[in-house]
Formats: sequence, structure tokens, C-alpha cells
Amino acid sequence: MRENPPTFSAMHPFLAPDFHIRWSTLVPEAIEPDIRHALEGAKAAIEAICAQDPGAVTYESTFHALEQATEELGRGWGRLNHLDSVCDSPAQREALNAMLPEVTDFYSSIALNERLWQALKAFGESAAVELLDPVRKRFVEETLADFRQSGADLPEAGKKRVAEIEAELSKLTKQYSERVLDSTNAWELIVTEESRLDGLPESAKAAALANAKAKGVATAEQPAWRFTLQFPSMYPVMQHAHDDSLRREVWEASVRVGGYGDYDNTSLVWKILELRHEKAGILGHPHFADLTLLRRMAGNGESALAFIENLHQRVLPGFQADYRQLGQYKAAKTGAPVGLLEPWEVAYWAERQRKENYDLDDEALRPYFPVDGVMSGMFEIATRVFGIRIRKVDSVHIEPGATPADAGTAVEVWHPEVSFYEIHDSRSGAHLGSFYADWHPRESKRGGAWMNSLHTGGPGEPHLGLIVGNMSPPVDGKPALLTHNEVETIFHEFGHLLHGMLSEVPVKSLSGTNVPWDFVELPSQIMENYCWDRESLDLFARHHESGEAIPEDLFSRMIAARNYMSASAFMRQLSFAKIDLELHIHLENWRGGDLDEVDRQVLADYRAPLGTDAPSMLRRFNHLFSSPTGYAAGYYSYKWSEVLDADAFTRFQKEGILNPETGGSFREHILSKGNSAPADELYRRFMGRDPELEPLLVRSGLSSAAVA
Repeated sequence: MRENPPTFSAMHPFLAPDFHIRWSTLVPEAIEPDIRHALEGAKAAIEAICAQDPGAVTYESTFHALEQATEELGRGWGRLNHLDSVCDSPAQREALNAMLPEVTDFYSSIALNERLWQALKAFGESAAVELLDPVRKRFVEETLADFRQSGADLPEAGKKRVAEIEAELSKLTKQYSERVLDSTNAWELIVTEESRLDGLPESAKAAALANAKAKGVATAEQPAWRFTLQFPSMYPVMQHAHDDSLRREVWEASVRVGGYGDYDNTSLVWKILELRHEKAGILGHPHFADLTLLRRMAGNGESALAFIENLHQRVLPGFQADYRQLGQYKAAKTGAPVGLLEPWEVAYWAERQRKENYDLDDEALRPYFPVDGVMSGMFEIATRVFGIRIRKVDSVHIEPGATPADAGTAVEVWHPEVSFYEIHDSRSGAHLGSFYADWHPRESKRGGAWMNSLHTGGPGEPHLGLIVGNMSPPVDGKPALLTHNEVETIFHEFGHLLHGMLSEVPVKSLSGTNVPWDFVELPSQIMENYCWDRESLDLFARHHESGEAIPEDLFSRMIAARNYMSASAFMRQLSFAKIDLELHIHLENWRGGDLDEVDRQVLADYRAPLGTDAPSMLRRFNHLFSSPTGYAAGYYSYKWSEVLDADAFTRFQKEGILNPETGGSFREHILSKGNSAPADELYRRFMGRDPELEPLLVRSGLSSAAVA
């Protein structure tokens, strides 16, 4: 009897069109054949567009065909890069890096393909464009602008060099990211004397003990505590441990990430900056910031830098007062003269002062934030405000390459800790999208938190996305209990997710989070506001054992402490934006310099005077250097979007933060519209006016500093 031939999904698992991805089939040996197959298909599709008679082109045969040409490749490459972020392995990394040059070369070649450019212009500059609906007309305009910004009008030599730069940037930024991950994982601290852990919360000690047992360096009879540079492990030490030498040891390790031996990213930082600058020059711009911000809300680098420097002047008095006062507090408690704090002392003394001033300990809030309760309450808020329903779906993890048993209706996930959910419209019942959630750290997973899209749905077709973080893990079978800051992070990423899942844009390239970078954080930061209001907190902040809401006195202390040292947190974000823009605008002032000295000079008024200078964060700043563009020349977007979100939330505060009509308006004008209209126009549709700066300063408790 002849066997049935293998299905396409079995032959090319990374490219399988299945909505529910079979993660166990995405094995390293499938990477090269799958990605190469998709590349060949994409190249053939591009060639078909190029081969048309210019006089017979249509929207469907050019712009729509271009969007479809790379869909299969985007699917496979996107899945692979996602796995690289959450399930890193040597074989997978090797296979990805082997294909990276070819994929990068292909993508960079699209905008530099003269025949393709002529085909697109043949339709894009024709009268037929005026007959398109507004969204498709915008897609044509945005695509033409993308091509021009990428070098489509360059002479052949210029195109060739831009393509070379893109290939080199892809290689260098991938190498940068790997060094950050590998140097993070290369360090551990095993503590065998429990007295060194005095002051550490019981939750942090239990997590460190469980981690040590899992690594085989501790037993019940011989306990030990293992600490890593993953944030949920190291930060409680920095914030609570009385042992100054312990905090110093952790701090010294953390600031060396990406900065020593084989992991040293110093030369990569300068190479990446030079290549970006060269690319901008070839494309007719004085620097990379102007190239990058050409079609963002800020418009150009100098405008973004002026925005940051304006905020800096408003926040500086409060920032300086924070550190003077903290130094005085430490001196009063220790009996020592007032002097400079050491960097490993700041979080510790700030937390001690906060506890004393507000009688508030982060650990007192943690029992009210079990991760599952936070998720379900967050879903309830979204249900009430945005008119959706969210339900958890049974999931199953199958080891890669294993023959799966019958899992029934369970959806496969990439790790046992991952959950899967569906989003439906409350009124119509329509399936709007589904998403994965993966919240806890692993050594195979990069740090930070993010949202991403795995599939952008068309009209009537659901979206597929994911939200990922590195939050406090469960310990000894108990639920994972989060800090309030971690809760904010979950709400933030969920806001990004809603922007993708609730999109109704018929053109995929304009859908969801495909908006100007300085607008993309608005939906995410809007959601953070729900972590501070009593009405919304009561929907999810419930004690994991008793089910009780946060007591009123604890809530009052939490609100009172909200803006404790807020100028310092504000300034930290401004410092990241400042050095990002400074290096991408004025590279000629700094090239060839010592990276640490450059950091000190650029941020002289943005950093507190401390007893010991920290090495530059640029060596481990994934936002700026782990992809060819990413947040490069765009870190200011966080503060830019905070201005938008603080201002926009005033409408919710006025009309009711759970008001479905207000939420419906936000869904209609912001969440559903993607990039189908200019960002400033979408904002005005929701607010009826342009944004105002003052609400952010008021919310941060810094309005008086602005007046001063």
C-alpha cells in the first residue's frame, strides 16, 4: 500500500498556515529548508510584479501583490525569531545565523529593486490611485514613502552600499543581542550563609532557594541561595539586602553585562552607530535620527531632542532634590556625614526611606497580585471598557521533535508555563484574535517584556499575537505573586496587544501596531493607569488566599507613595532618550572616544552624582542595539507617548475610567485604526484637540517643579 505524501505543514513546519502553531515541529533542522523555500517563493512573487506591462498595472497586481509576496517568509522568519527570544538553543541559533545574511539581503533588496520600483510608481503615480478607498490610498502613499526613505531613488552604487550596510547591521545587532543574553546567563551567585540575606523578603529568599535546588547546588539539608542577573532575582537584593557587600557584588556584575571579555559590546556599539550614520548620509540626511523620524510624530531629530531637553529642565530641580534628600536620610540613619551615595546603595536607601515615610513595603502588596488574578481582572476591565470577552483555552506543551500524543482540543504552546487565550467581540461574538502569554524568566529567554504579532488577520479573520515578560516566578507550587511594578508591565504589554487584536484595518501593513514609533506606546501606557485607580484595582487586586481587596489604609499609602522620587524615575528615562539622540544626531562629536567618558559627558546633568561611576549602559542597551533600527533614535517615544497617554486619560477620568462609551471611542479612533490615518489626526478624533504637556507633569507630581 502506498503511503500518503507528507503535507505541506509536515514538509515546511515553519511556514505552515495553521492558526494554532505546532511549536513542537519547529526544530532546528527545518530552519534552512523552510526559510530557503519561503525565500524562493517571495523572490518569484516579486519577479512577477516586476515583469508586468507598466501600462496594465493595477492596485491588486502591484501594492496588494507586494504585501502578499513576503507573507509566507514573514510567517516563518517571525516564528523563528520569536523562538530565538524565548527558547534559545545552540542548534537553533546556529541555523538562524546561517540564514540571517540571505534573509536580510532579500528584505533590503526589495526597496532597492529598480524594476519593482518602476512597477509600483507606474500605478502609484497614476490617476487610478484617486479611485481607491482612503485606506488603500494611504497604503500606496506610505509604501512609496517607505521605498524612497529606503533608497529606491538612489543610483546603483548607493543602493548597493545601503544593502551592504543593512546586511552588516543585521549581523552586528544579532551578535550584540547574543552577547547581552550570554553574559547575563554567565553569572551566578551562590550564597551559603543565610545571614548575608538579612533584609531580603521571604518571597525572594524562597525563589533563590528553589533556584539553587533546581540547579543542584542546594538541598533541604544543605540550603543555599542562587541569584542571577534576571531582574526578579537581582532587584530584591538591590532594594532590600542589608549586606552592602552583597549588593555591591550584584551591582558590579549587572553593569558588566555586555562589557567584558568575549561578551564585550563596546566595538559593536561604535560600528553600529557608524553604519547607521553612513546609511543616513547616503539617503540624503545629516544623521540617522532625521532619517528615522522623517515620518514619525516628532518629524526630525532636533525636534525630539528639544522635547527631551525641555522636559529635562522641568524635572531637574525635583531630581536634584531627590538625591540631596536621600543622601541626608542615609547620613541621619547611619550617623555618617552627608556624602555621595554609591550606586549599589541608591535602591536600598530609597526603599528604606519609602517604607518609613509612607509605611509601605512592596512585599505588603505582593499577596494581592497573583498573576492569574491580575490577568483575569485585567480581562474584566477590558471587557467593560472595550466591549470584548477573553477566555483561556486549554494548552499543551510537546517537546520539540517529539511525536505528539492526541491532545484533543488543547492548543500547543512553546513552554509549559505559556497560556493561550481567545478574544471575542461582546456584541457580535466574532473571534477577533488569540494570543499567548509567557510571564516568567528562563535562561533560554531574553530579558525584558514585549508584545509581538504572529499573524495579522484580514477583514473577518482573527489576529494572533503574544505577550511576554520576565516576572516573579511561582515558588514551591505556590502562585506567582507580582510586585506592583510587574503588574504595570503586564497591563502595558496587554495595551500593545489590544492595539493589535482590535485592529480593523483591511490592509495588513497598516494594521495594529504598525504605526509611527512615537505613537505606538499610547495604548500600552493608557492601560497602566488602571493599576492605580481604586475602582479598577478592586477588579483584580485580590489577596491570593482570602480574596480580599487591598485594605483602604494600604491603598491610601500606595497612592501617597506613587510619586515618591518620581523625578528620579522620570530623569532615568530622559537620560536613555538623551544619549540615544545625542549619539545618533551628533556622532561626529563623540566617535573615537572612550564609551564610558562619552556617557558621562552626555549625561552630566541627567545622572545623579554618585561615589562610583557605572560603566555605560550602551553595552547592554538592547532597545538601541539589538536590531538594525528598533528604538534607535526613538527612545524618546516613551516620554512622547506618556504625554499622549496622560492627556488622553483625562477624558477617561472625566467620563468614568470604566465608561464603555469612552472606551468604545478609544477603540474606534485609536485601537481599531492602526496606521490607516495620520497619528495626530487619530488623536484629535479621540480628544477633539491636540495633546497638552501639563497632565503628565501633574500625574508625576512634578507640576510645581515645572513652574519653578
